[in-house]
Amino acid sequence: MSNAALAAQSDGGTDSVVASAAPKQAGLVLATLIIVAAVANLPLAMANVALPTIGAYFDASQVQLNLVAVGYSLGLACSVLWLGALGDRYGRKQIALLGVILAMPAALISGFAPSINVLIFGRLFGGFAAGMAYPTTLALIAALWGPGAGRTKAIALWSAIGGAISVFGPLVSGVLLEVTTWPWVFWIVIPLAVVALLLVLRFIPAHVNEGTEPVDNLGGVISVVLVGTFVLALNFLPVSGYQRYALALLAIAAVALILFIVRQRRAANPLYDLKVARRPTFWVAAVAGVIIFGSLMGAMFIGQQYLQDVLGYNTIQAALPALFAGVFMILAAPRSATLVESHGARWVMLRGYLFIFLGFLVMLLLWKESASFLVVALAYALVGVGIGLSGTPASRSLTGSAPVTRVGMASGTADLQRDLGGAIFNSLFGALLAAGYVAAIAAQLASAPDASQIPASVTNSLEMSYAGAQAVAAQYPQYASQITAAAKTAFLAGDQYAYLAGIVAVLLGALLVFFLFPKPERERELLLAYHQEDVAAMQRSA
Repeated sequence: MSNAALAAQSDGGTDSVVASAAPKQAGLVLATLIIVAAVANLPLAMANVALPTIGAYFDASQVQLNLVAVGYSLGLACSVLWLGALGDRYGRKQIALLGVILAMPAALISGFAPSINVLIFGRLFGGFAAGMAYPTTLALIAALWGPGAGRTKAIALWSAIGGAISVFGPLVSGVLLEVTTWPWVFWIVIPLAVVALLLVLRFIPAHVNEGTEPVDNLGGVISVVLVGTFVLALNFLPVSGYQRYALALLAIAAVALILFIVRQRRAANPLYDLKVARRPTFWVAAVAGVIIFGSLMGAMFIGQQYLQDVLGYNTIQAALPALFAGVFMILAAPRSATLVESHGARWVMLRGYLFIFLGFLVMLLLWKESASFLVVALAYALVGVGIGLSGTPASRSLTGSAPVTRVGMASGTADLQRDLGGAIFNSLFGALLAAGYVAAIAAQLASAPDASQIPASVTNSLEMSYAGAQAVAAQYPQYASQITAAAKTAFLAGDQYAYLAGIVAVLLGALLVFFLFPKPERERELLLAYHQEDVAAMQRSA
C-alpha cells in the first residue's frame, strides 16, 4: 500500500480503519505463511518428548538435557526483535526464505549430532533460523492485508493454527519414537521446509511496505544479550545447584535492559520504538499475550508430567489430550476474528481469559489420581478455546498499533509473548511443583515409623523428583508400590500450587485488560489516531 493510499485511508474517518484489502491469491499466501510458521514452530516442543531417549543415548546430565530443551526457544526468543527489524528494512520475504533454508542444516546437525554439545548447538542454530522465519510471517500479514476484518481473520487463523501445531508437536514426536529413532524427531521438519521454500518463492511478494531507515544494529546486539540471558536465567532458576548462575544471568539481563532503554531513547531510528510501545493498545496486549500463551505452555508442561507420572500414560497417550486444545483453538479462532471486529479486542480477550480460568479450575479441582481421560481433555479444551479467543485480539492489537514499516517490532513482540510466557510460566510452575512435591514427600518421610533408618541418599533421591522416587522404587522393589504411591501423592500436592498460580496469573491479566485496555469506541479512536500519525511520519520521511 503506497503512502498516498495510506493518506487517503487516514482521511476517510473512522470507517476507513475497518476498510480491508487483501493480496492476490490471499488464501494461498496465508497458507504459505502458516506453513512457514509451522517450520519454525514444530521443532519447538518436539524435542521434549525425546529427552529421555536422548539422555540415555548420550549419557547426558540433566543440565545438558535442559539446554537441549531450551536451546531452540532461546535462539528464537533472543533473535526475533533484531531479525524482525532487518526484515522490515531489507526484505521480509528474503529473511523468511533464509530462515526456512537454514532450518534444514539445523535439523541435520541436530539429528546427526555426534555429541550432546553438538546437539545443543544444532538446537540453538535452529532457533536463530526460526527467529528469521517466524516473525516475518505475522509482519507479512500486517503488510499485505489492510486494516480491517480481513487482516483480523488472517491473524486469527495464523495464531490458532500456529498454536495448534505447537500442541501437535509432542504427539508427532511420540509416534516417531514408537516407529523409528530419535534423530527423526529433528529431521521430520526438512520436507516441510522444502515445501515452505517452494511456496514462498511462488506466492509471497517481495518488498511490500518496507522501511528505508538504517537498522539499529547496536540495539539489536543488546536485545540478543537482554532476552537471551533473561530466558536462560528463568529456565535455570528451578534447577538445583544452578541458582547462582541464574542470578548472575538475571544481573546481566538487568544491565542489558538499562543499556537497551538508553540506546532506544537516543537512537535516531530505534530498533524498538518506545513511543509505539507506550501505546495502551500495544503494551497491554503484549503483557496480556505473555499470560495467554504462558498459560498454554505452563498447562502443557505440568499436564505432560501429570499424565505420565500420575495417570501412567505412555508418550502417545499423554499427547492425545492436547489435541483437544489444538482443535478448539482452530475452532474458536474464526469466531474470535468476527467478535473482535464487532465487540473490540478488550471484550474478546476477557472472554478468552474466562475459558482459560475455567481450564485451570478443572485442573485444580478434578485432576486427581483417578481422573478420567474426558476430565483431562475438558481442561485442555477449555484452555484451547481461551487461547483461540484471546490470542487473536492480542496479536491484532500489536500489529494494529505499530506503523506498517515497523510491523517487525510488533511481530517480534508477538513471538516473545510465546517464548517469554513459556519460560516464565514453565519456571514458575516447575518451581512451585518442585517445592510442593518436596514438602509433601518430606512430611510423609517424617511420619514414617522407621524414618530414622532411611539412608540420606535414599531421602535425597525421593525428594529430588518423581523420577528420583521411581529410581528408588527400582532399587527397593519390595517397597515399590508404597514409594510410587507416596510420589504420586506428593506430585498431586505440588501441582496444586502450580494450578493456583495459573489462576492468579489469569485473574491479574483479566484485571489488567479490564481496567487498562481501551473500550471498543476508544480503541477505534486510538487506532485511527495512531494510523494518521504514522502516515504523516511516513510522508515526512518520503
